[in-house]
Amino acid sequence: MRITLAVDSEIPIYQQIRDQIVTAIATGELTAETPLPSTRQLGADLAVNFHTVNKAYDLLRHEGFIRVNRKSGAVIRRDRTSGPPEPGVADAWQERLTIMLAEAVAHGLDRDEVLARTDRMLAAFTAAERTEP
Repeated sequence: MRITLAVDSEIPIYQQIRDQIVTAIATGELTAETPLPSTRQLGADLAVNFHTVNKAYDLLRHEGFIRVNRKSGAVIRRDRTSGPPEPGVADAWQERLTIMLAEAVAHGLDRDEVLARTDRMLAAFTAAERTEP
């Protein structure tokens, strides 16, 4: 997995790291039990402070995407093939979706455009499922 940072972005670096790891899980690039680099290693690779990477990993851990322990480090906890989501995941996701939809509407995107963009994104994530053995 390759992480590319946009240093001029309004999105904080830790959030960019988190988002790209979640996207890699969604596309199947990262699967359950895949180890992630240590915070120090990824920080060095990305030329950012390891505390920034630690913040991203802490978010991922809190959201249930990774587990972290002293022996094995950070490891992908679950992926799209791990079965139904744990209780509460859908509700938490819907809260974030509500904000995203509110932003779209507030910016003037109409229903058809929101649905078309959503459909294209879901198709991109599920395309990998159809090509896997």
